Amino acid sequence: MKAATATINLNALASNLKKVKEQSPESKIMAVVKANAYGHGLQHVATHAHGADAFGVARIEEALQMRASGVVKPILLLEGFYSSGDLPVLVTNNIQTVVHCEEQLAALEQAELETPVVVWLKIDSGMHRLGVRPEDFSSFVKRLKACDNVAKPLRYMSHFGCADELDKSITQEQTELFLSLTDGCEGERSLAASAGLLAWEQSRLDWVRPGIIMYGVSPFNDKTASELGYRPVMTLKSHLISVREVKKGESVGYGGVWTSKRDTKVGVLAIGYGDGYPRTAPNGTPVLVNGREVPIAGRVSMDMLTVDLGPNANDKVGDEAILWGELLPAEKVAAHIGTIAYELVTKLTSRVEMEYID
Repeated sequence: MKAATATINLNALASNLKKVKEQSPESKIMAVVKANAYGHGLQHVATHAHGADAFGVARIEEALQMRASGVVKPILLLEGFYSSGDLPVLVTNNIQTVVHCEEQLAALEQAELETPVVVWLKIDSGMHRLGVRPEDFSSFVKRLKACDNVAKPLRYMSHFGCADELDKSITQEQTELFLSLTDGCEGERSLAASAGLLAWEQSRLDWVRPGIIMYGVSPFNDKTASELGYRPVMTLKSHLISVREVKKGESVGYGGVWTSKRDTKVGVLAIGYGDGYPRTAPNGTPVLVNGREVPIAGRVSMDMLTVDLGPNANDKVGDEAILWGELLPAEKVAAHIGTIAYELVTKLTSRVEMEYID
């Protein structure tokens, strides 16, 4: 009996990539595998994401790990390089980079490189996090085109700030600005990440960048991935290590934050915040035990959490419990906790055993 296991369904991953292609048939797919492939295991996801044409990562260490695992497809640093010393590493390992600021551009201009680097110029189309401002776009393009260290043609990208909020006009405004700035530019373009490729057809350009939806988790608050036709890739599981009777009026766990309103049975699961399950999960957060949802009862501790099985429960030690997965969407669990499913899947710790099924 294992304490905590994350089962990663590689068939579901393949199915989701196929679905992305169906929704964006004219676009190439840049699968985003940053943050350990959203907690799903960078090496396994990268080597099994056969439907991807390229990969996007946040940091150079992730790109190098993929190269060491035998990945030969293009890899893009979505935040760009952090220092000029990274540039020779990009050349040696054939890694592409975003350029979003003056410091990166100057470093490229001053470097002595054996071969040019593929550069994606990131435009701040309205999110105001990273990217060159529209008024600076022309000067950046001119300098990048004049730089011998930059492969030609340039490529162009931007990122939405509110694509998951379909009632806001900002996404359409960002799209129109990006398209107007890059109109007539030679070179491929990318705008849509998960929410964009699902909901904003005009943003499906030469490349789409599926992140969370590739793992079967929805970017929207009002729809699960399953409702969108995608399959959850991760199922987080534990087991009951104790089933005990609790009397009416007795409290369970640290701080006594849950007091039973009836005589009942409480199950103890071998998983807690030391495994990455949020300590902030309140009473009532659902857990699936033997096919039925039961509520968390009491504060999540480092190695355990407790659930109210009910007075007539027949559950026993060793029975499996599902914290989230195909039968209990991570989106639903996240809503109870007051977070997003992105955070749930990316915060699992090394104590959780990763199990891959094909």
